[in-house]
Order: sequence, then C-alpha cells, then structure tokens
Amino acid sequence: MPLTLSMFEGHAVNRSAAERRAATLGARRSVKKDYQAAWLVNAVRCVDLTTLAGDDTGDRVRRLCAKARQPIAPRIMEGLGLGGMDLHVGAVCVYPTMVPHAVAALEGTGIPVASVATGFPAGLMPLDLRLKEIEWAVAEGAHEIDIVITREHVLRQDWQALHDEIRAMREACGAAHMKAILATGDLQTLRNVYAASMVAMQAGADFIKTSTGKEGVNATLPVSLVMIRALRDYGAETGYRIGFKPAGGMKAAKEAIGWQVLMKEELGRDWLEPDLFRFGASSMLGDIERQLEHHVTGRYAASHRHAAS
Repeated sequence: MPLTLSMFEGHAVNRSAAERRAATLGARRSVKKDYQAAWLVNAVRCVDLTTLAGDDTGDRVRRLCAKARQPIAPRIMEGLGLGGMDLHVGAVCVYPTMVPHAVAALEGTGIPVASVATGFPAGLMPLDLRLKEIEWAVAEGAHEIDIVITREHVLRQDWQALHDEIRAMREACGAAHMKAILATGDLQTLRNVYAASMVAMQAGADFIKTSTGKEGVNATLPVSLVMIRALRDYGAETGYRIGFKPAGGMKAAKEAIGWQVLMKEELGRDWLEPDLFRFGASSMLGDIERQLEHHVTGRYAASHRHAAS
C-alpha cells in the first residue's frame, strides 16, 4: 500500500508501560508438565534453524538440514507419544551462497530455505546491489528472504525513503516471502520501532523481524510487544495478517514459552503457527530438546546425547 503517515505519525509509545506489560507475562502465565512439553514441541515448529558464520561450509549446512528434518531425537518423540508425528522446524536460514546446499539437502521435505540478503547484517551497500543479491538467492531456490533496512532512514525519520527501499526489495523477492529485519537495537526509541514496523508492512513485508542477531541488543520482550501492537493495529486497519520473528539472544527453552505466551495473549492462537510466527534462535533448540528429554525420563542427559545443530 502507499506510505500512509497517519497510521503511525504522532503515535506515542509508553516505554515504562511496555516494560511492565512484558515483565508480567512470564509471572502470570506459567505452564508445567505435559502442557509445558506441548508448548515446547510447538516452539520447535516455529524455529528458523540458522547458520550465519563466516566459516560456513556445504557440510555444515547439510548437517543443519539433517537436524531441521529431525529436530528432536526419535527416543524422545516416542516417549512423548508423538512417534508418528512429522515434526520439523519452520525453515533453514543461511547466507545466499549456501542456499544451493540447503535446497538440495531439503528437497522433498517441505521445509523452506530462507536466505539473508541485502548486505546482511549492516545493509550498507548500494540498493541496486542489494536487489541483485535478493534476485540471485531467489533464483538459487530460496523460498524466503530476510532483508535488512537502512537504519539511517529511520533515525532521520525519512519514511518515504524507507518505504521506497522496502517496496523495491519486496518486488525483487517475487514469489518468495520477505521478512524485514528492523535491527531494533539500532533504532534508539520505541516510537521509531513502531513507525518502522508500520512502514515495513505498508511496503509489503510478509514478516517483521526484530534483529539480525549481530546488534549489541537483539530481541527483547518490550520491543517485541511494540512490534506486535503495530501488527495488531495494521491488521485492524487493513485486514491483512503479517508475521513476526524475534531473533538474537534467545537460548533457553523457557524463553520459547515466554514468546509464545506473548503472541497468544496479544494476537491470538493463529500466531502460534509457523506461517505467522518464527524464532530466530538455533541454540534454543538444543535446550528445548534437553528439557523434553527431562520431561520423558526425569533426568537431564549429557550434551553428547543430543546432535549438535
């Protein structure tokens, strides 16, 4: 849709209220035993299993894809009574040059391959080169593209420039889904976070995402709450449902439950499905598997008993 300033200009965000609301979520909603296990299994479905390291190789990506196909060990699935369930992660996310390896390894599984692009993580490249990177990744088979915005546009509140940039990226993605990474740790204020979220959605983002995982501050519950409220306001105004992806800094299984509680309370049950919610938290998957084994056996297993992602 065209840039519509009236949807966010002058929209105040009360930081203290957002922090209080976020702080109450874990305290007011505690799930235990079988219910906790069910929430953790659902979290697995929403994980974007990711490797974005400078020393990535085809072998590492193939190993990651094997974990994506079978994220929880069969003995644990049997113990949970889910032996017949085809449980897999939401997507595998890699750098553009690793896309062909991931596509080949996941062929026939239905697991989408996501690629970062547009000069990830800083995004400080000429726009035409960033668009070519998107087009290259899509041509190699990427089903989803995680783009990064130019933070300067937000800091200068040049909303038209931000809208034009994201719209061009949306067009370059073609049929691939586009997740717009806002790098919220760089945006200074929650008001900027709300406005950037709105502009990204107006420009055609299918998901809005908190962070690259490379900023000093990544996903936090107060920032996520502001983005989710923007999602809700945008949906009420337009009738369109946009997805949400927190990323960076999440390691513990209990955090997976906390974020799902946030989504359910603010947006409803539909946002507990991978088409509208993803975690960018690969290391968290290991702790989820560990907690599920404890639920089944009553013991915490040694780390060597869980395949590394």
